[in-house]
Amino acid sequence: MIQDTLRTVTDRIVERSATTRGAYLERMKRLAGDGPNRAHLSCSGQAHAFAASGADKEALATGTAGNLGIVTAYNDMLSAHQPFETYPALIREAVRAGGGTAQVAGGVPAMCDGVTQGEVGMELSLFSRDVIALAASVSLSHNVFDAAVFLGVCDKIVPGLVIAAQSFGQLPAVFLPAGPMVSGLPNDEKAKVRQKFAAGEVGRDALMAAEMAAYHGPGTCTFYGTANTNQMLMEFMGLHLPGSSFVNPGTDLRAALTAEGARRALSLSALGNNYTPVCDILNEKAFANGIVGLHATGGSTNLLIHLVAMAKAGGILLDWQDFSDLSEVTPLMARVYPNGLADVNHFHAAGGLGYMIGELLEVGLLHSDTKTVAGDGLQHYTQEPKLKDGALVWENGSGETLNDKILRPAADPFQSTGGLKRLDGNLGAAVIKVSAVADEHRVVEASVRVFHDQDDVKAAFKAGEFTGDVIVVVRFQGPKANGMPELHSLTPILSVLQARGQKVALVTDGRMSGASGKVPAAIHVCPEALDGGPIAKLCDGDVVRLDAVAGTLEILDAAALERPAATADLSASHSGLGRELFESFRASACGAEAGACIF
Repeated sequence: MIQDTLRTVTDRIVERSATTRGAYLERMKRLAGDGPNRAHLSCSGQAHAFAASGADKEALATGTAGNLGIVTAYNDMLSAHQPFETYPALIREAVRAGGGTAQVAGGVPAMCDGVTQGEVGMELSLFSRDVIALAASVSLSHNVFDAAVFLGVCDKIVPGLVIAAQSFGQLPAVFLPAGPMVSGLPNDEKAKVRQKFAAGEVGRDALMAAEMAAYHGPGTCTFYGTANTNQMLMEFMGLHLPGSSFVNPGTDLRAALTAEGARRALSLSALGNNYTPVCDILNEKAFANGIVGLHATGGSTNLLIHLVAMAKAGGILLDWQDFSDLSEVTPLMARVYPNGLADVNHFHAAGGLGYMIGELLEVGLLHSDTKTVAGDGLQHYTQEPKLKDGALVWENGSGETLNDKILRPAADPFQSTGGLKRLDGNLGAAVIKVSAVADEHRVVEASVRVFHDQDDVKAAFKAGEFTGDVIVVVRFQGPKANGMPELHSLTPILSVLQARGQKVALVTDGRMSGASGKVPAAIHVCPEALDGGPIAKLCDGDVVRLDAVAGTLEILDAAALERPAATADLSASHSGLGRELFESFRASACGAEAGACIF
């Protein structure tokens, strides 16, 4: 039995999307009828496509075997992506054993937001998602593949790859993760050192030692930010193999899951009897399931932008009200840093996604009848993978949490509602992550300090200017202004103010990291300041009320909104480190509510 709100929201999405989804599915039907079929290429074209394929040439030329396209986001800069260096060889070997072939179709860029946080490069971060979608589409444009696997983990990479997979939705696809790094310095200890550094209590040597102890090896960062939220979504939405998201790199189980994912992708192609293209998996129910997973885990605020963009690529229209309504009925079942002390390895050991999906299915908060790469029905994702005598098998999970301080039953959650909330009011629409915000900090009414640059906020803090309750407003940070950078580098100083007993909040038309924590932050404010949104009319001293309980964001003196909108000199954000090349992206980007994308 499906819970009433889930049914209502899903039906609303279906109705809202009827025209665009219908056109998309018709396009996918035509593409499926056209190919992929390597025989459509000229002899010269085939020779080019297969020239470097060695022993696979004959199978490719005769068309007797399925050909798997590999789209990889491998680089050495991202710890989460470094393990992908060895995946293509493993994938080729796995599919050859079954008579198939595999080729790296292309690579896509993958930037680390941890490196660019607070730096100029962060202004390219959000748009890198759309670049990834474009690059992945170019990779598959040769139309010589019967299925695809996508190698990506981190913040913008998975959403960009999903957008591309939707554009090639006539193909089956499996997403192959690399898994989280093993646990290092606890995330809360790292955060304490960051706060001490921001307050001038420790030096850079102590900060560096803490950071290196926390980020110490291959794999995803272990806190529950955007990267690990992406991995959760790929299971809830049926594009990962069950239980594969949080298996550590370099293990036999990780390698077995990679090989099986490649074989599974080809088994779902039109060459066999179990054709399951992406367009059949990523339907309205799958996206509703993803939103429920986002709330139940207290996931990243970035997905309120990314899921909208991902869905749009398949003709499905989501809005923030869908997220807000589902949040009201979804229990928060997990406490993973920054919403707790545990990391994703602890979460996985406690029962992880398999336990959570089973619980949510039991109470009717997930659609059980979706198609997945594991077969029809989400019930497959209550199982966990194991190696038995060298063979990969799936077995039922324990059916109970193994640590109720990390993972709770749906009937006895950490809180009765989800971790994300929509805010509305005379300052526009915004979103807030509340899963880590204490009850006493969820309503803040205070005078504002207005800034156009996060560095100016840091300077004001160092000058001792924040002496009382304050709502820090950082505007002209939207997609059209400067690419909508994350402002996570402000977290340590805002946390210091909060720890001093001041009421503090952040209001911005920019983004916050998936590691949004205990300081209330109204983010993604729409319309953005560059579009003349009400946030552009605020002045120092205006009193604003952020109420995450009632879901409102308002300036108390509405007459202030009669002022002319402020302007800002943004020229410094429009050139240098490649930013001049993204002028057309900034000009054509839609608002955050519509996915902040160029498509």
